[in-house]
Amino acid sequence: MPEVLFPLDSSKKFEDQEKLGHNRWHPEIPPVAVVKPGDVFRVDCREWFDGAIKDDDSAQDILDAPLLTVHKLSGPFGVEGAKPGDLLIIDILDVGPIPQEDSGPLAGQGWGYTGIFSKNNGGSFLVDQFPDAYKAIWDFTGQVATSRHVPEVKFEGIIHPGLMGTAPSAALLAKWNKREGDLIATDPHRMPPLALPPEAEHAVLGGLPRDQWARVGGEAGRTAPPRENGGNQDIKNLSKGSRIFYPVFVDGANFSVGDLHFSQGDGEITFCGAIEMGGFIDLRVDIIKGGMDTYGVSEHAIFMPGRVEPQFSEWLAFSGTSVTLDGEQKYLDSHLSYQRACLHAIDYLSKFGYAPEQAYLLLGAAPIEGRLSGVVDIPNSCSTVYLPTAMFDFDVRPSASGPHQIDPGIGAPRAANNG
Repeated sequence: MPEVLFPLDSSKKFEDQEKLGHNRWHPEIPPVAVVKPGDVFRVDCREWFDGAIKDDDSAQDILDAPLLTVHKLSGPFGVEGAKPGDLLIIDILDVGPIPQEDSGPLAGQGWGYTGIFSKNNGGSFLVDQFPDAYKAIWDFTGQVATSRHVPEVKFEGIIHPGLMGTAPSAALLAKWNKREGDLIATDPHRMPPLALPPEAEHAVLGGLPRDQWARVGGEAGRTAPPRENGGNQDIKNLSKGSRIFYPVFVDGANFSVGDLHFSQGDGEITFCGAIEMGGFIDLRVDIIKGGMDTYGVSEHAIFMPGRVEPQFSEWLAFSGTSVTLDGEQKYLDSHLSYQRACLHAIDYLSKFGYAPEQAYLLLGAAPIEGRLSGVVDIPNSCSTVYLPTAMFDFDVRPSASGPHQIDPGIGAPRAANNG
Protein backbone atom coordinates (compact mmCIF):
# COMPACT_ATOMS: atom_id res chain seq x y z
CA MET A 1 0.00 0.00 0.00
CA PRO A 2 1.31 3.50 -0.80
CA GLU A 3 2.32 5.80 2.05
CA VAL A 4 -0.71 7.57 3.51
CA LEU A 5 0.14 11.27 3.39
CA PHE A 6 -3.24 12.44 4.67
CA PRO A 7 -4.69 9.95 7.17
CA LEU A 8 -8.20 10.27 8.62
CA ASP A 9 -9.46 8.65 11.82
CA SER A 10 -13.15 7.77 11.45
CA SER A 11 -13.74 8.37 15.16
CA LYS A 12 -12.75 12.06 14.90
CA LYS A 13 -14.22 15.09 13.19
CA PHE A 14 -12.39 16.52 10.19
CA GLU A 15 -11.11 19.53 12.16
CA ASP A 16 -9.70 17.26 14.91
CA GLN A 17 -7.47 15.13 12.70
CA GLU A 18 -3.69 14.77 12.79
CA LYS A 19 -3.46 16.91 9.65
CA LEU A 20 -5.95 19.67 8.91
CA GLY A 21 -7.36 20.06 5.43
CA HIS A 22 -9.40 22.97 4.10
CA ASN A 23 -12.77 23.95 2.64
CA ARG A 24 -11.90 27.08 0.65
CA TRP A 25 -9.54 27.97 -2.23
CA HIS A 26 -6.77 30.45 -1.49
CA PRO A 27 -3.10 30.70 -2.53
CA GLU A 28 -1.92 31.27 1.06
CA ILE A 29 -3.11 27.91 2.42
CA PRO A 30 0.18 26.02 2.98
CA PRO A 31 0.68 22.43 1.82
CA VAL A 32 0.22 19.62 4.35
CA ALA A 33 2.97 17.67 2.56
CA VAL A 34 5.37 18.11 -0.34
CA VAL A 35 5.88 15.31 -2.89
CA LYS A 36 8.26 14.85 -5.77
CA PRO A 37 7.41 14.20 -9.43
CA GLY A 38 6.87 10.46 -9.83
CA ASP A 39 5.78 9.92 -6.20
CA VAL A 40 2.88 7.59 -5.41
CA PHE A 41 0.85 8.18 -2.25
CA ARG A 42 -2.52 7.56 -0.62
CA VAL A 43 -4.95 10.21 0.59
CA ASP A 44 -7.89 9.57 2.90
CA CYS A 45 -10.96 11.67 2.14
CA ARG A 46 -13.96 12.53 4.32
CA GLU A 47 -17.36 12.86 2.65
CA TRP A 48 -18.19 16.48 2.01
CA PHE A 49 -20.43 17.07 5.07
CA ASP A 50 -18.12 15.33 7.58
CA GLY A 51 -20.76 12.97 8.94
CA ALA A 52 -23.75 15.34 9.09
CA ILE A 53 -25.87 13.01 6.93
CA LYS A 54 -27.10 9.83 8.65
CA ASP A 55 -28.05 6.31 7.57
CA ASP A 56 -31.71 6.63 8.54
CA ASP A 57 -35.18 7.16 7.06
CA SER A 58 -35.43 10.91 7.59
CA ALA A 59 -34.52 13.75 5.22
CA GLN A 60 -34.26 16.35 7.97
CA ASP A 61 -30.45 16.18 7.76
CA ILE A 62 -30.60 16.98 4.04
CA LEU A 63 -32.97 19.90 4.74
CA ASP A 64 -30.55 21.23 7.37
CA ALA A 65 -27.33 20.31 5.52
CA PRO A 66 -24.53 22.73 6.57
CA LEU A 67 -23.61 24.07 3.14
CA LEU A 68 -21.35 26.79 4.54
CA THR A 69 -18.95 24.12 5.84
CA VAL A 70 -18.21 22.26 2.60
CA HIS A 71 -16.16 20.75 1.04
CA LYS A 72 -13.88 18.81 3.41
CA LEU A 73 -10.78 18.68 1.21
CA SER A 74 -7.61 16.68 1.79
CA GLY A 75 -4.48 18.69 1.09
CA PRO A 76 -3.07 20.84 -0.31
CA PHE A 77 -0.13 18.77 -1.55
CA GLY A 78 2.82 20.72 -2.89
CA VAL A 79 4.76 19.24 -5.79
CA GLU A 80 8.49 19.91 -5.79
CA GLY A 81 9.56 21.97 -8.79
CA ALA A 82 6.07 22.88 -10.02
CA LYS A 83 5.82 26.51 -11.18
CA PRO A 84 3.06 28.66 -12.65
CA GLY A 85 2.66 27.77 -16.32
CA ASP A 86 3.40 24.08 -15.79
CA LEU A 87 0.88 21.28 -16.14
CA LEU A 88 0.41 19.01 -13.14
CA ILE A 89 -0.19 15.36 -14.06
CA ILE A 90 -2.44 13.42 -11.69
CA ASP A 91 -2.83 9.67 -12.19
CA ILE A 92 -5.65 8.01 -10.23
CA LEU A 93 -4.24 4.58 -9.41
CA ASP A 94 -7.05 3.43 -7.14
CA VAL A 95 -10.09 4.87 -5.36
CA GLY A 96 -12.74 3.36 -3.09
CA PRO A 97 -14.76 3.51 0.14
CA ILE A 98 -13.14 3.63 3.58
CA PRO A 99 -10.88 0.51 3.68
CA GLN A 100 -11.69 -2.27 6.15
CA GLU A 101 -14.72 -0.39 7.53
CA ASP A 102 -17.89 -2.05 6.24
CA SER A 103 -20.26 -0.53 8.79
CA GLY A 104 -20.45 2.59 10.89
CA PRO A 105 -21.99 6.07 11.13
CA LEU A 106 -19.92 7.66 8.35
CA ALA A 107 -20.84 7.55 4.69
CA GLY A 108 -18.19 5.31 3.12
CA GLN A 109 -18.47 2.67 5.86
CA GLY A 110 -20.44 0.30 3.63
CA TRP A 111 -23.04 2.86 2.60
CA GLY A 112 -23.53 6.26 0.98
CA TYR A 113 -26.32 8.71 0.30
CA THR A 114 -27.96 10.83 -2.38
CA GLY A 115 -29.88 13.99 -1.51
CA ILE A 116 -32.24 16.36 -3.27
CA PHE A 117 -31.55 19.74 -1.68
CA SER A 118 -34.43 22.02 -0.73
CA LYS A 119 -35.00 25.27 -2.60
CA ASN A 120 -33.91 27.43 0.34
CA ASN A 121 -30.77 25.39 1.05
CA GLY A 122 -28.91 24.80 -2.17
CA GLY A 123 -31.66 23.70 -4.53
CA SER A 124 -31.13 21.29 -7.39
CA PHE A 125 -31.18 21.04 -11.18
CA LEU A 126 -34.97 20.53 -11.08
CA VAL A 127 -35.61 22.80 -8.09
CA ASP A 128 -38.91 24.21 -9.36
CA GLN A 129 -40.40 20.73 -9.67
CA PHE A 130 -38.73 19.41 -6.47
CA PRO A 131 -38.51 22.25 -3.89
CA ASP A 132 -38.42 19.90 -0.85
CA ALA A 133 -35.54 17.84 0.54
CA TYR A 134 -35.35 14.09 -0.12
CA LYS A 135 -32.78 11.40 0.65
CA ALA A 136 -31.86 7.90 -0.49
CA ILE A 137 -29.42 5.63 1.37
CA TRP A 138 -27.44 3.19 -0.77
CA ASP A 139 -25.78 0.03 0.54
CA PHE A 140 -22.56 -1.23 -1.05
CA THR A 141 -21.88 -4.85 -1.95
CA GLY A 142 -18.54 -4.83 -3.72
CA GLN A 143 -19.04 -2.39 -6.57
CA VAL A 144 -22.85 -2.74 -6.57
CA ALA A 145 -25.25 -0.24 -4.95
CA THR A 146 -28.83 -0.95 -3.81
CA SER A 147 -31.29 1.17 -1.83
CA ARG A 148 -34.26 0.55 0.44
CA HIS A 149 -35.53 3.95 -0.69
CA VAL A 150 -35.41 3.21 -4.45
CA PRO A 151 -36.40 -0.46 -4.82
CA GLU A 152 -35.87 -2.93 -7.67
CA VAL A 153 -32.70 -1.35 -8.99
CA LYS A 154 -29.03 -2.21 -8.60
CA PHE A 155 -26.00 -0.99 -10.49
CA GLU A 156 -22.23 -0.95 -10.49
CA GLY A 157 -20.84 2.43 -9.50
CA ILE A 158 -18.13 4.38 -11.26
CA ILE A 159 -16.17 5.37 -8.14
CA HIS A 160 -14.49 8.75 -8.53
CA PRO A 161 -13.52 11.99 -6.77
CA GLY A 162 -16.00 14.78 -7.39
CA LEU A 163 -13.46 17.48 -6.61
CA MET A 164 -9.78 17.85 -7.47
CA GLY A 165 -7.85 20.97 -8.29
CA THR A 166 -4.85 23.23 -7.89
CA ALA A 167 -4.66 26.42 -5.84
CA PRO A 168 -5.53 29.68 -7.59
CA SER A 169 -3.12 32.59 -7.78
CA ALA A 170 -4.11 35.82 -6.03
CA ALA A 171 -4.97 37.35 -9.41
CA LEU A 172 -7.13 34.40 -10.42
CA LEU A 173 -8.94 34.41 -7.06
CA ALA A 174 -9.67 38.13 -7.47
CA LYS A 175 -11.08 37.41 -10.93
CA TRP A 176 -13.41 34.76 -9.49
CA ASN A 177 -14.66 37.07 -6.74
CA LYS A 178 -15.26 39.97 -9.15
CA ARG A 179 -17.22 38.08 -11.76
CA GLU A 180 -19.26 36.04 -9.26
CA GLY A 181 -19.96 39.13 -7.16
CA ASP A 182 -21.19 40.95 -10.27
CA LEU A 183 -23.53 38.04 -11.00
CA ILE A 184 -24.93 38.00 -7.44
CA ALA A 185 -25.60 41.74 -7.68
CA THR A 186 -28.03 41.19 -10.56
CA ASP A 187 -30.45 39.37 -8.22
CA PRO A 188 -29.03 39.41 -4.68
CA HIS A 189 -32.06 37.83 -2.98
CA ARG A 190 -32.60 34.93 -5.38
CA MET A 191 -33.25 31.46 -3.93
CA PRO A 192 -31.22 29.41 -4.67
CA PRO A 193 -28.55 32.13 -4.96
CA LEU A 194 -26.83 32.86 -8.25
CA ALA A 195 -23.37 32.27 -6.74
CA LEU A 196 -21.67 31.81 -3.37
CA PRO A 197 -19.54 34.72 -2.11
CA PRO A 198 -16.60 34.30 0.31
CA GLU A 199 -17.70 33.42 3.84
CA ALA A 200 -15.17 33.55 6.66
CA GLU A 201 -17.06 32.21 9.69
CA HIS A 202 -17.11 28.57 8.57
CA ALA A 203 -13.84 28.61 6.63
CA VAL A 204 -11.27 25.91 7.45
CA LEU A 205 -7.86 26.95 6.15
CA GLY A 206 -5.48 24.12 6.94
CA GLY A 207 -2.11 25.08 8.39
CA LEU A 208 -2.54 28.81 7.86
CA PRO A 209 -1.93 30.66 11.18
CA ARG A 210 -5.24 31.19 12.96
CA ASP A 211 -4.75 34.93 13.21
CA GLN A 212 -4.95 35.01 9.40
CA TRP A 213 -8.16 33.00 9.05
CA ALA A 214 -10.59 35.93 9.20
CA ARG A 215 -8.77 37.89 6.50
CA VAL A 216 -8.12 34.92 4.20
CA GLY A 217 -11.60 33.48 4.78
CA GLY A 218 -13.07 36.78 3.62
CA GLU A 219 -11.23 36.42 0.31
CA ALA A 220 -11.12 32.66 -0.25
CA GLY A 221 -13.19 31.01 -2.96
CA ARG A 222 -16.01 28.67 -2.02
CA THR A 223 -15.49 25.16 -3.32
CA ALA A 224 -18.96 24.48 -4.76
CA PRO A 225 -18.40 25.53 -8.40
CA PRO A 226 -15.84 24.24 -10.88
CA ARG A 227 -13.47 26.91 -12.11
CA GLU A 228 -10.22 27.34 -14.08
CA ASN A 229 -8.30 25.31 -11.48
CA GLY A 230 -10.54 22.25 -11.86
CA GLY A 231 -12.39 22.09 -8.57
CA ASN A 232 -15.85 20.61 -8.14
CA GLN A 233 -16.27 19.34 -11.69
CA ASP A 234 -18.21 16.19 -10.69
CA ILE A 235 -17.08 14.27 -13.78
CA LYS A 236 -18.13 10.68 -13.16
CA ASN A 237 -15.55 9.24 -15.56
CA LEU A 238 -12.52 10.47 -13.58
CA SER A 239 -12.16 7.06 -11.97
CA LYS A 240 -9.42 4.49 -11.50
CA GLY A 241 -6.94 4.67 -14.35
CA SER A 242 -7.67 8.30 -15.25
CA ARG A 243 -4.93 10.79 -16.04
CA ILE A 244 -5.68 14.50 -15.54
CA PHE A 245 -3.60 17.52 -16.55
CA TYR A 246 -4.16 20.53 -14.30
CA PRO A 247 -2.89 24.06 -14.93
CA VAL A 248 -0.51 25.33 -12.26
CA PHE A 249 -1.04 28.86 -10.91
CA VAL A 250 1.18 28.93 -7.78
CA ASP A 251 4.57 27.55 -6.82
CA GLY A 252 4.18 23.87 -5.89
CA ALA A 253 0.74 23.66 -7.57
CA ASN A 254 -0.88 22.93 -4.15
CA PHE A 255 -3.23 20.17 -5.27
CA SER A 256 -6.26 19.12 -3.20
CA VAL A 257 -8.83 16.34 -3.50
CA GLY A 258 -12.12 15.27 -1.89
CA ASP A 259 -15.86 14.71 -2.34
CA LEU A 260 -15.60 11.03 -3.27
CA HIS A 261 -18.58 9.40 -5.02
CA PHE A 262 -19.46 5.71 -5.20
CA SER A 263 -21.51 6.46 -8.32
CA GLN A 264 -23.09 9.39 -10.14
CA GLY A 265 -25.21 10.20 -13.17
CA ASP A 266 -24.01 12.83 -15.65
CA GLY A 267 -24.77 16.27 -14.27
CA GLU A 268 -25.11 15.25 -10.60
CA ILE A 269 -28.60 16.60 -11.12
CA THR A 270 -29.95 16.54 -7.55
CA PHE A 271 -26.96 18.74 -6.46
CA CYS A 272 -26.11 16.20 -3.76
CA GLY A 273 -26.68 13.97 -6.72
CA ALA A 274 -23.97 11.37 -6.50
CA ILE A 275 -23.71 8.59 -3.94
CA GLU A 276 -21.63 10.56 -1.46
CA MET A 277 -19.02 8.77 0.65
CA GLY A 278 -15.69 9.00 2.38
CA GLY A 279 -12.83 6.77 1.31
CA PHE A 280 -9.32 6.71 -0.09
CA ILE A 281 -7.57 7.64 -3.31
CA ASP A 282 -4.12 6.55 -4.52
CA LEU A 283 -2.33 9.10 -6.70
CA ARG A 284 0.83 9.52 -8.74
CA VAL A 285 2.03 13.01 -9.65
CA ASP A 286 4.29 14.46 -12.31
CA ILE A 287 4.75 17.78 -14.08
CA ILE A 288 5.18 19.04 -17.64
CA LYS A 289 7.38 22.10 -17.51
CA GLY A 290 5.79 24.99 -19.41
CA GLY A 291 2.93 22.70 -20.37
CA MET A 292 0.20 25.33 -20.18
CA ASP A 293 1.69 27.29 -23.07
CA THR A 294 3.00 24.25 -24.96
CA TYR A 295 -0.46 22.64 -25.12
CA GLY A 296 -2.66 25.72 -24.99
CA VAL A 297 -4.12 24.81 -21.60
CA SER A 298 -4.36 28.27 -20.08
CA GLU A 299 -7.30 27.25 -17.92
CA HIS A 300 -9.35 24.16 -17.00
CA ALA A 301 -8.07 20.60 -16.87
CA ILE A 302 -7.88 18.13 -19.72
CA PHE A 303 -8.11 14.44 -18.96
CA MET A 304 -7.96 10.86 -20.16
CA PRO A 305 -10.75 8.81 -18.51
CA GLY A 306 -9.99 5.44 -16.97
CA ARG A 307 -11.25 2.21 -18.52
CA VAL A 308 -12.85 0.49 -15.52
CA GLU A 309 -16.44 1.71 -15.81
CA PRO A 310 -19.35 -0.79 -15.98
CA GLN A 311 -19.95 -2.25 -19.42
CA PHE A 312 -23.60 -1.48 -20.10
CA SER A 313 -24.67 -2.56 -23.57
CA GLU A 314 -28.34 -1.55 -23.71
CA TRP A 315 -29.85 1.84 -22.95
CA LEU A 316 -33.24 3.53 -22.89
CA ALA A 317 -32.81 7.18 -23.87
CA PHE A 318 -35.01 10.24 -23.44
CA SER A 319 -34.72 13.54 -25.28
CA GLY A 320 -35.69 17.12 -24.53
CA THR A 321 -35.63 20.46 -26.28
CA SER A 322 -35.33 24.07 -25.17
CA VAL A 323 -39.01 24.72 -24.58
CA THR A 324 -40.23 25.45 -21.04
CA LEU A 325 -42.98 23.52 -19.31
CA ASP A 326 -45.23 26.52 -20.00
CA GLY A 327 -44.53 26.27 -23.71
CA GLU A 328 -42.15 29.24 -24.02
CA GLN A 329 -39.54 28.86 -26.75
CA LYS A 330 -35.93 29.47 -25.66
CA TYR A 331 -32.98 29.87 -28.00
CA LEU A 332 -30.57 26.91 -28.01
CA ASP A 333 -30.76 26.55 -24.21
CA SER A 334 -28.96 23.26 -23.55
CA HIS A 335 -29.44 23.56 -19.78
CA LEU A 336 -33.20 23.65 -20.32
CA SER A 337 -33.20 20.85 -22.87
CA TYR A 338 -31.33 18.56 -20.46
CA GLN A 339 -33.84 19.43 -17.74
CA ARG A 340 -36.65 18.44 -20.07
CA ALA A 341 -34.96 15.16 -20.98
CA CYS A 342 -34.58 14.32 -17.28
CA LEU A 343 -38.21 15.22 -16.59
CA HIS A 344 -39.31 12.96 -19.43
CA ALA A 345 -37.34 10.09 -17.90
CA ILE A 346 -38.93 10.77 -14.50
CA ASP A 347 -42.43 10.82 -16.03
CA TYR A 348 -41.70 7.49 -17.73
CA LEU A 349 -40.39 5.79 -14.58
CA SER A 350 -43.42 7.05 -12.65
CA LYS A 351 -45.57 4.80 -14.84
CA PHE A 352 -43.77 1.81 -13.27
CA GLY A 353 -44.79 2.85 -9.75
CA TYR A 354 -41.85 5.01 -8.71
CA ALA A 355 -42.67 8.28 -6.98
CA PRO A 356 -41.17 11.18 -8.97
CA GLU A 357 -38.61 11.84 -6.23
CA GLN A 358 -37.49 8.19 -6.29
CA ALA A 359 -36.94 8.42 -10.04
CA TYR A 360 -35.09 11.72 -9.64
CA LEU A 361 -32.79 10.29 -6.95
CA LEU A 362 -32.06 7.33 -9.22
CA LEU A 363 -31.05 9.60 -12.11
CA GLY A 364 -28.65 11.44 -9.82
CA ALA A 365 -27.05 8.32 -8.37
CA ALA A 366 -26.91 5.79 -11.21
CA PRO A 367 -24.31 6.02 -14.01
CA ILE A 368 -26.69 7.52 -16.58
CA GLU A 369 -25.23 9.20 -19.65
CA GLY A 370 -26.16 12.80 -20.47
CA ARG A 371 -25.39 14.18 -23.91
CA LEU A 372 -25.71 17.35 -25.94
CA SER A 373 -27.24 15.83 -29.05
CA GLY A 374 -27.90 18.98 -31.06
CA VAL A 375 -26.77 22.57 -30.45
CA VAL A 376 -27.02 24.17 -33.92
CA ASP A 377 -30.60 23.69 -35.13
CA ILE A 378 -32.27 26.97 -34.19
CA PRO A 379 -34.21 27.57 -32.06
CA ASN A 380 -34.10 24.20 -30.26
CA SER A 381 -31.11 22.56 -28.67
CA CYS A 382 -31.62 18.85 -28.07
CA SER A 383 -30.25 17.00 -25.04
CA THR A 384 -30.57 13.32 -24.22
CA VAL A 385 -30.29 11.18 -21.12
CA TYR A 386 -29.46 7.46 -21.41
CA LEU A 387 -30.54 4.98 -18.73
CA PRO A 388 -28.78 1.58 -18.63
CA THR A 389 -31.58 -0.99 -18.79
CA ALA A 390 -29.55 -3.60 -16.88
CA MET A 391 -29.84 -1.64 -13.62
CA PHE A 392 -33.53 -2.52 -13.29
CA ASP A 393 -34.75 -5.81 -11.83
CA PHE A 394 -37.50 -5.84 -14.49
CA ASP A 395 -37.86 -5.09 -18.20
CA VAL A 396 -38.06 -1.30 -18.33
CA ARG A 397 -38.59 -1.12 -22.09
CA PRO A 398 -41.96 -0.12 -23.57
CA SER A 399 -44.04 -3.13 -24.59
CA ALA A 400 -47.62 -4.07 -25.48
CA SER A 401 -48.04 -5.71 -22.06
CA GLY A 402 -47.67 -2.38 -20.26
CA PRO A 403 -45.29 -1.28 -17.50
CA HIS A 404 -44.31 -3.60 -14.67
CA GLN A 405 -45.52 -2.25 -11.32
CA ILE A 406 -42.86 -2.07 -8.61
CA ASP A 407 -43.46 -2.07 -4.89
CA PRO A 408 -42.30 1.46 -3.94
CA GLY A 409 -41.52 0.29 -0.41
CA ILE A 410 -41.03 2.95 2.24
CA GLY A 411 -40.27 5.56 -0.42
CA ALA A 412 -37.72 8.33 -0.21
CA PRO A 413 -37.67 10.33 3.05
CA ARG A 414 -38.93 13.91 2.60
CA ALA A 415 -38.50 17.13 4.57
CA ALA A 416 -40.53 20.15 3.47
CA ASN A 417 -38.66 23.24 2.24
CA ASN A 418 -38.43 26.02 4.81
CA GLY A 419 -39.89 29.31 3.68
